[in-house]
Amino acid sequence: MKRNLDKYFAEHKPQAGHGRESLRSGIAFVAVRGMNMVVQLGSTILLARMLSPHDYGLVVMVLALMVFAPMLIDLGTTDAIVQRKSITHADASALFWVKIAIGGALALLLAGGSGYIALFYGEPAVASIAMVLSLALIVTAMSSQHFALMRRAMQFRRIALIEISSNVVGSIIAIAMAFTGWGYWALVAKAMLTPGLSALGAWVSCPWLPGRPQSTPDLKEMIRFGMGVTGFTITDHLARSADRIALGYFYGASPLGYFQNASLLYDNILATSTQLHDVAVSSLSKLRDAVDELKRLWATALSSLTFVTSLVFAGLAVTGADIVVLLLGQRWEPAGPLFCIFAVRGIAHVVERTLGWLHVSAGRPDRWMRWGFFSAIFQLLAVFAGLPFGLVGVATAHAIATFCLFFPALIYAGRPLGIGAKDVLRAVGPQMVSALVAVAIGITLQHLFLSDLPRLARVFVAGVICAATYLAVIVGVFGVTAPLQLAYSLLRDFAPTRLRRSS
Repeated sequence: MKRNLDKYFAEHKPQAGHGRESLRSGIAFVAVRGMNMVVQLGSTILLARMLSPHDYGLVVMVLALMVFAPMLIDLGTTDAIVQRKSITHADASALFWVKIAIGGALALLLAGGSGYIALFYGEPAVASIAMVLSLALIVTAMSSQHFALMRRAMQFRRIALIEISSNVVGSIIAIAMAFTGWGYWALVAKAMLTPGLSALGAWVSCPWLPGRPQSTPDLKEMIRFGMGVTGFTITDHLARSADRIALGYFYGASPLGYFQNASLLYDNILATSTQLHDVAVSSLSKLRDAVDELKRLWATALSSLTFVTSLVFAGLAVTGADIVVLLLGQRWEPAGPLFCIFAVRGIAHVVERTLGWLHVSAGRPDRWMRWGFFSAIFQLLAVFAGLPFGLVGVATAHAIATFCLFFPALIYAGRPLGIGAKDVLRAVGPQMVSALVAVAIGITLQHLFLSDLPRLARVFVAGVICAATYLAVIVGVFGVTAPLQLAYSLLRDFAPTRLRRSS
């Protein structure tokens, strides 16, 4: 057993070919996470056709309040564990019991306050939903430490496989419940089953068993480090959930349902790229004593990531309104313009989400927390400025705020590592400019020449125009080809040996 656990507690240091292996791990992780996104989108499409916006709105009223719980349970200690050069079994056990205590306290708080939550929204059904979903917090606490150890060991493919398996089973059961008339309880079941099955998979995959509760010399240091990470994530999620809470209070469950499903589609696409945080932090943290190599690997990863995601979000910004109707059905048409606005935001949002790569790798979660407070205040002001203009106003306010924040966010994060404005512009500038040009041309041509086409044909033609424009600008004008060369090289690595020899 000890030999099986060595990989979770081994000294954290780079091996030969570390950069290449990190990129390969990242590609594999994104590929499996992409499969998970397909499952999530598929379940969303089917559930949206069987459930009403009001059903979604009721469940989101509770989930918007629960969004902080995973961060509070983890206390940022996952990043602390990954960033540290060494960790002991006693350290891991101490953190496990701290997380169990926090998860239990939050579950009691949510269950005890369920009546007040229902009163706040004026929806009696919310009380029973909150009571049931409070159990998910304890389940989350049970698996948090095991996932942290697996991330430290860079077992990202295994983590992704656990997530996709849990999502598949949870989605199938939720769809079956919706089909047989359970209404919003199908969404509650999915929110319960997915973390429960993930916890089971984590315990089976990681054979570590926690010891008795005890304090260790490094416990306070890890919690102190983690509190900096938590300070950012809590304030960040406060700003991100304030829109749901405000829209639910002022506009009701049905409009909130439209906003939620547009956001859900967007968040699943965004998460495929932003969840590279775990891979990036594990990889870059091993290079904190080799700053030049860290900067090189950071620039390569960020430039390649942005090359792909800018193209994807530009295409969705142009075709999103039609895609929402094709996927979710005609009654979800009001969610289409919201999704288009979110997609424009995604061009900058992916870049802004990578600031944690630098803060954690540099060992400066305190700076990450300070930025989180500033960012949250800025985003909250934007949300309340957009609130009088309804759903479109709030979505637009989010997009404007993100474009204002992404550039100073990365400059501030990179300062301890010597990464400045020129480095950021060199890594992401051409991609973002090319994407915005593609969006402008794509939307213009769509309105002038494509409005009479059937939806599916319009999506195809507009998507091709957008992609061709993006590639023409980024390659033809800016001469950016390194991400394409890297992608080809990595594809050769993943290709079967026979195919590699023939090429």
